[in-house]
Amino acid sequence: MSLITLGTVALDNVKTESGDKRELMGGSAAHFAMGARLFTKVHLVSVIGEDFPARHIQLLRRKGINLDSLTESGGKTFQWHGEYRKGDYNKAITLSTELGVLSNYVPQVALHQLNIPNVFLANLGPDTQLKFLKLMRNPKFVGLDSMNLWINTMRQDLLEVIKKADLFVLNDGEAGMLTEETNLIKAAKKLRKMGPRLVVIKKGEHGVLFYCDRFMFAFPAYPVSHVVDPTGAGDTFAGGLMGYLSRAGKITEPDLRKAVIYATTLASFNVEGFGVARTSCLTMAQVNARMNRLKKFIAP
Repeated sequence: MSLITLGTVALDNVKTESGDKRELMGGSAAHFAMGARLFTKVHLVSVIGEDFPARHIQLLRRKGINLDSLTESGGKTFQWHGEYRKGDYNKAITLSTELGVLSNYVPQVALHQLNIPNVFLANLGPDTQLKFLKLMRNPKFVGLDSMNLWINTMRQDLLEVIKKADLFVLNDGEAGMLTEETNLIKAAKKLRKMGPRLVVIKKGEHGVLFYCDRFMFAFPAYPVSHVVDPTGAGDTFAGGLMGYLSRAGKITEPDLRKAVIYATTLASFNVEGFGVARTSCLTMAQVNARMNRLKKFIAP
């Protein structure tokens, strides 16, 4: 089944040991879509400014991503300037953020997209996520991502969104902030009580924990020897996870395990290049080959 996602489409300026890149296509929805498009048709809902490069739009379209609800507004595109210091790719240092057209964005969805059954709320303000959800007509499965900023500044709105989600994807730091638990299993149980029946806690280079009422499991990350730029790895992970589940059309333990392994595999590709350089050119043959290596790594 097709999938619709709300999130950001941004211009990223990123500095790492591997270089200093300007005006990369980034944002939660863009990275998510590049992962999910390998499994299903993806419809992207976001806003860009008049300065957004045409080459980025062309790339999204070439990859089959539907842009009917990507709004262009007068003004500048959301921009993020960040840096990763040598030896520490788990923490991005934000140098500056320019909201641009994102500051007064109200989601708009094309009429033919309102009945799409699978919805993913990529990282964006929870107030905007709620507005978007109200537009959709009876979604069957809702996935959610968020970040520490919204936990600190818009907690009540975020809790309202969490209640409406079937799947909640977040990292270990965010799980600790929301639940005030240092033990991830205890944190996962508390998150489940907030609403979502499926909880996925990302642990960066240390892998991922999945939890639901019936079972839980954990997988390691795929071992990457050279990290170039980790920006968007979590969004790519979410794209692989939600994309596979949308294609499968069912939520069984085998499907959930396979979805998490695919998500982990896609995230490992993301960190090997700047922006969407690696994920935009991926084929399923490449993904399956690496996923099989990961499965052997987990259980030889």
